[in-house]
Amino acid sequence: MVKKLRVGVLASGGGTDLQSIIDASEKKMIEAEIIVVISDCKDAYALERAKKHKIKSFYINPKEKEEFDKEINKILEENKIELVVGAGYMKILSSCFVKKWYGKLINIHPAILPSFKGVSGQLDAINYGVKISGCTTHFMDEKMDHGPIILQAAVKIMPGDDRDKLANRILEVEHQILPRTVDLFAQKRLKINGRRVIIKKGDSWKDKYKILPNVLYSEGY
Repeated sequence: MVKKLRVGVLASGGGTDLQSIIDASEKKMIEAEIIVVISDCKDAYALERAKKHKIKSFYINPKEKEEFDKEINKILEENKIELVVGAGYMKILSSCFVKKWYGKLINIHPAILPSFKGVSGQLDAINYGVKISGCTTHFMDEKMDHGPIILQAAVKIMPGDDRDKLANRILEVEHQILPRTVDLFAQKRLKINGRRVIIKKGDSWKDKYKILPNVLYSEGY
């Protein structure tokens, strides 16, 4: 029997990225299982998603950054978490937490990094007038939306796009590359080399699962 990767998810909002990992796990697309979901927002729907799937869920009141992160760390360690995923997580993690979990801490961002960092990546892309946006998974480091890039996918910006239209199209792709990133980690196919992430050869989700029209997926997907 294959040992499943034990995953902890940090989420602040609705949790659709969280759901994409839950779905991939339940469909046996990935050898990984979400063990805990932690949120800094008491009313985050991500916590409800966790409860529906009988996943342990925790709300931690974000009063003091260092103490807040220590509490997260305690939950992760008690549950023997092997990979931590930021899935729509809006709070900045402390430097000591990131250092402790570096290489086992990943995030997804709705833009092609290093462009359009921060909380409004989709609107910033539209306002800047770029023709292509997308999403990125990366290992977290001590700077916001900065760590070594794992996967990216490019999405066209269409005439008449507003923030919500573009965000929804990008989100559909996020729901593909985030579980795939967890899968690559579970397969031990990711190696950090400075700013680069080397993806070892293996299967391709382009060959196994549906890909979306007009989306360019980076190597490794």
